[in-house]
Amino acid sequence: MTRQLYYSATALLVMAAAQRPVLGQAASRPTTYQWDDSHFHLTNYIQEGTDIRDFLRLMGTHVGRVALFGIPLQQTWSYRNSGDYAPTYYLQTDAPLYYYSFTDAFIAMAYRSLSPEQRARFDPMITGFNPADMYAADHIKRVLKTFPGVFSGIGEFTIHKEFVSPKVAGEVASLTNPALDRILDLAGEAGLVVILHSDIDVPFAKPGAEPVYLTQMKALLRRHPKTTIIWAHMGLGRVVHPVQASASAPATERNSNQAAIVEGILADPGLRHVYFDISWDEVAKYILSSPEITRRTAAVISRYPDRFLFGSDVVAPKDTTQYYAVFNSYRQLWSLLSPDASEKVRKGNYERLFDAGRTKVRAYERAQGW
Repeated sequence: MTRQLYYSATALLVMAAAQRPVLGQAASRPTTYQWDDSHFHLTNYIQEGTDIRDFLRLMGTHVGRVALFGIPLQQTWSYRNSGDYAPTYYLQTDAPLYYYSFTDAFIAMAYRSLSPEQRARFDPMITGFNPADMYAADHIKRVLKTFPGVFSGIGEFTIHKEFVSPKVAGEVASLTNPALDRILDLAGEAGLVVILHSDIDVPFAKPGAEPVYLTQMKALLRRHPKTTIIWAHMGLGRVVHPVQASASAPATERNSNQAAIVEGILADPGLRHVYFDISWDEVAKYILSSPEITRRTAAVISRYPDRFLFGSDVVAPKDTTQYYAVFNSYRQLWSLLSPDASEKVRKGNYERLFDAGRTKVRAYERAQGW
């Protein structure tokens, strides 16, 4: 994405800001809510999606609060590539993806259109930045200044993602890029909750090999101890499978080394600021692939119940069947957890992290005079 396009999108942010909103307060929630959603996309890869009021109806009395964001990437419709066929997903075309900064203004204005009571159920997130751009942190500041009282965090944004990363126009994002350090430094300073997608390994990795990106990821996390970071999907993907101990490990053991990696991070005193979400139906397939793996996952969560969050990772749902599918698929996992651990993963950890994020970001904005 060129600097001209980047600033053109940012100019639209400024034009869209019409008034200062009522500051969001922590939501008062009836006990009937079953879960909070730490990972939800209101819009898709062509920036279309569910009207926020329709989504509130889908949430109903089942879902209490939602981390609200769009998709930071726009899929190009290249006539030379697909002709009259208009792709809506990145796997439907070879045409590139590009960063779409206006997503932040769209999310902010959707949030502002709600009543204060409705706003209290959402935690909007900033996503419309290029993590390989040294100016990305400036974009985040500009969004906070333009829409004070709206955002609680940044993300989901992506560094390494199967099939997606090679399609992004321009410089490839990296865990070692100082642009990413600038972003996370700002997040720590402002109190922004971070949702970071970065695959732990390359697609179709050889069993028994050290995950390609694990060392870089842990180094990045250690460099930012004051930043609350949620590692999305536990580092897994559609074809980035849980790490196997060895090539000879049976299929029922495919999660053994992945569990050890996750637990090693959780046990590390220097990484207490790091959390994991279990969002996405692809991740649910791994966790539920056998009764033993589900029990093993539940055991790790039970030892660290304060460090996991549920999220749907659903994109622009049309109905409750689509939206509730991931949560409902985890019924066996919920049954293996104690009531306290289950409540923390489903709701409590979300509220603790995002309530703190709201408070810190509002204080940061006031300190900046915004």
